[in-house]
Amino acid sequence: MLTSIHLDLEMASWERDEVRIGKLCKTVQEFYTFIDRNRAFIPNYGERYRSGERISTGFVESTGNQVVSKRMVKKQQMRWSHRGAHLLLQIRTRVLNGDWEDVFRRWYPGFRAQTQPVFA
Repeated sequence: MLTSIHLDLEMASWERDEVRIGKLCKTVQEFYTFIDRNRAFIPNYGERYRSGERISTGFVESTGNQVVSKRMVKKQQMRWSHRGAHLLLQIRTRVLNGDWEDVFRRWYPGFRAQTQPVFA
C-alpha cells in the first residue's frame, strides 16, 4: 500500500510543484523506513484493547509530571534543578527496569553480596 502511495506521489510530482512533492516523497519514505525498522517495538493497540489491556500511558505520564512539577516550583523549600530531576528520573527508570543494582555494583564492587532466593 505504501509503495502505491509513493508511486502516486512520484507521478504527481511530474504535474505539479516538484520541490514540494519531492519533500513529501522523502518524508513518506523516511516514515516507511522508521515503521519498517521499528515494527517489532510498535504495539498492536487494537489487539491490546480487545484483550482488555491498557492502551494508554497517559496516567503514568500525568503522575510523573505532577511529581516533577511540584518539586520544580520556587515555592518549595527543597526544589530540584533540571539536571537533578533528569538524573533522578534516570535512576528511577533503572530501578523499575531491574538494572540499578548491577550498575551500582559496578561502581561499588564491595556492595552487599547478591542474594539468591531460597526455595524450601
